[in-house]
Amino acid sequence: MNRNPYTLLFGKAPSQLISRVVQQDEVIQNFTAEEPSQQICVITGVRGSGKTVFLTKAADDFRKMKDWIVVELNPNRDLLSSLAAKLASEDTLATIFQRSRINLSFFGIGLEVDGVAPITDIETALSKMIKSLSDRGKRILIEIDEVSNTRTMREFAGAFQILVRQNLPVFLLATGLYENVRELQNTKNLTFLYRAPKIELGPLNLAAMATNYGETFDIDRDASLEMAQLTKGYSFAFQVLGYLTWNAEGDYQSVLGDYRQYLEEYVYEKMWSKLSEKDRLVARAIAESPDGRILGIRKQLGMSTNQFNPYRKRLIDKGIADGSAHGHMSFTLPLFDEFAREQIE
Repeated sequence: MNRNPYTLLFGKAPSQLISRVVQQDEVIQNFTAEEPSQQICVITGVRGSGKTVFLTKAADDFRKMKDWIVVELNPNRDLLSSLAAKLASEDTLATIFQRSRINLSFFGIGLEVDGVAPITDIETALSKMIKSLSDRGKRILIEIDEVSNTRTMREFAGAFQILVRQNLPVFLLATGLYENVRELQNTKNLTFLYRAPKIELGPLNLAAMATNYGETFDIDRDASLEMAQLTKGYSFAFQVLGYLTWNAEGDYQSVLGDYRQYLEEYVYEKMWSKLSEKDRLVARAIAESPDGRILGIRKQLGMSTNQFNPYRKRLIDKGIADGSAHGHMSFTLPLFDEFAREQIE
């Protein structure tokens, strides 16, 4: 039996993938321009929207390009020291640093240059290292998955801003949940992040999903479209439904119970736990609304427009709700209305 082409693991690039060609090309064209207008891009979306897969694919594309150096950093470690250590760990780059007379022995990296005092400030060290790479036509892409408002991330963002002001060819591609990115942007002295382009990973193309399902399971267009619509374009749902349907030998209708359970246990319960009590009440009211009209939802909750709007905005900002239709609200995630209706406070 062939291996299941879909996956239930977050962040792992599956063999069956609906690519986001337009957004990926946007990043590549911006960063590779002769005079880039931006040197940072943040990928946002809800849990399971494909942020890590997007980051991995983009980084792989840059690795294939001449004169690009790609460095992946762990957001839970000292980002500045990690960046210096990873750059110095590459033999070719280490040779460049030694020829540039950059003594990094103070940081325990091992690059010692006779007759040159060791650099003792990590930001100074990185500036000199990247300048030496720039002089040789190199560009550096730093990728960080799931950023949040931590001390190390704030330190890194401040240092990155200085490197950009020094006109050095350093670029940052990061991912993060909506609320984590917003909190980091609101940090004092990091307002430059507000100007950074953000790509919000919304729903995948339903037609492309239907084509994928149809070819994989050899089913007609009506059935494949129904499968795609069951996911609402949610990336993780696309993988879960495909994974379960593969194990059921193409009978997607027989796995709908398991499909809902996977979504709730892997994603929705975590999302729900992060909502405030009032957020949950609003979400349940949306789920119980027969037509999604905001007027009816507010009446059910006994809220004025001014009272309701902050909770509406929060649910939209978290990627859970959609308020694009005037006077209406709905959920962006498949079966989330059923999940919300059944939550008992």
